Amino acid sequence: MAETKYDKILDLATRKAIFFPASEIYKGPAGFYDYGPIGAALKRNVIELWRKEFVEKDGMLEIDGSPIMPPKVFEASGHLTSFQDPLTECHKCKGIYRADKLIEEVTKKIVPEAMKPEEFDKLIKANKIHCPKCKGELMPVKMFNLMVKTFFGPKDSELMYFRPETCQSIFVDFQKVYNSMRAKLPIGLAQVGLICRNEISPRQGLFRMRQFTQMEVEVFFNPKNEDAFEKYDQYKKHEVRLALLGKEEKIITISIEEALKKKYFKSKIEAYYLALLMQFYESLGIKKENMRLREIGSEEKPFYAKSAWDFEVLTSFGWTEIVANHYRTDHDLKSHSKGSSQDLSVIDANEKVLPWVWEDSFGVDRTVFAILDNAYTEEIVDKETRIVLKLSPKIAPIQVAIFPLVSKEKIPELATEVYDELKNCYKCSYDESGSIGKRYRRMDEIGTPFCITIDFDSLKKKDVTVRNRDTMKQERVKIKDLCGYFYKKFAK
Repeated sequence: MAETKYDKILDLATRKAIFFPASEIYKGPAGFYDYGPIGAALKRNVIELWRKEFVEKDGMLEIDGSPIMPPKVFEASGHLTSFQDPLTECHKCKGIYRADKLIEEVTKKIVPEAMKPEEFDKLIKANKIHCPKCKGELMPVKMFNLMVKTFFGPKDSELMYFRPETCQSIFVDFQKVYNSMRAKLPIGLAQVGLICRNEISPRQGLFRMRQFTQMEVEVFFNPKNEDAFEKYDQYKKHEVRLALLGKEEKIITISIEEALKKKYFKSKIEAYYLALLMQFYESLGIKKENMRLREIGSEEKPFYAKSAWDFEVLTSFGWTEIVANHYRTDHDLKSHSKGSSQDLSVIDANEKVLPWVWEDSFGVDRTVFAILDNAYTEEIVDKETRIVLKLSPKIAPIQVAIFPLVSKEKIPELATEVYDELKNCYKCSYDESGSIGKRYRRMDEIGTPFCITIDFDSLKKKDVTVRNRDTMKQERVKIKDLCGYFYKKFAK
């Protein structure tokens, strides 16, 4: 069987310790991954760019909530009764599968998660679906709750749950943050953190995990003012790519102003945050033609959502959801007001308001994989395959690598001086082992945009060779000009 692009990315991730199964030496359970130094740096850079290009640009407030919360939170939110996936099991080999994903893989069509077990059974029978491993008959579908529980106290008597999404921390903390920060509607609250879900059949690497990182934004606003939104005007000409209901894979490119006129979007708030979202992923280096916003129909979207869009990126698995976007109305604050017996309304312009919510829920690990998948490139150079990660310099784990040509004649000393100067401004690496060609290839594989070689001419002329990752072209740059040179390169 031919090696797929996904196989190649996994091989690179393993060789370079970008990411790999957690507790690997003990053959730990599926659905848990560790990041090595390169992967951890890439993931951290994605989060920091999100803070800069999404959270700070919009003037949001960031919180850091506890990942473990009491049952009453999830009773109020509905997770204890409705946060579940359809499960089926093989009669013969006892393999366990998520029914909707199994059906999707066979039919190549999206299956609504909200269907009843008997509806899944009918689709399995109609499409003659059997166990992928042994071709055995599948048992009737049943619903499986994804919540992960734990116990606290000296006698393990206090039941608690790991949050399955970061947003519940935002909802229960909203009123306190709003009042303490003297905020005004509309206001976005953001959070980055770990979440846990008891995924039925974790697979596809970073795409379906049991513990993963989420970046989440909840924008609170007065529903009477959803179209009195000044920030919209800055983005109204920004174009987005939409996959609309009933269009059968047809994607249209349209400005959010025109999309609002055609009533594809429900409000200026919705249009603005979807445009901001797509702009952020452009800054991550994802090409526009590999992104789309897919409209979610009534059968698939959550019952509380006035509208919903999945932000998807084209990867080795096809179009894959990376960010879920929901117009949640007042469902959450109303639920927690009832569950806590506290009024979570706030004062907005001398009016008591229970805010409505717009949500952007980012999968960080999925984002990292989508970036790797889109950046992975193979080129034939001198009859050999060159593997390159064409990462945006803004998120590259290493931005500049410094190489002394040889380990003598004071060249390492000058290279060290260059490294010490640049590391204060850029993410740098120093490497003096192996041939220059091998050093270039090592840096190409982890996405380093520029490599500097210090040679004998550098000692005389006080300049260096700068090599571009993507073009492989080289130019001489004065040592004293390096900081400014890279500033211009990375500012693009």
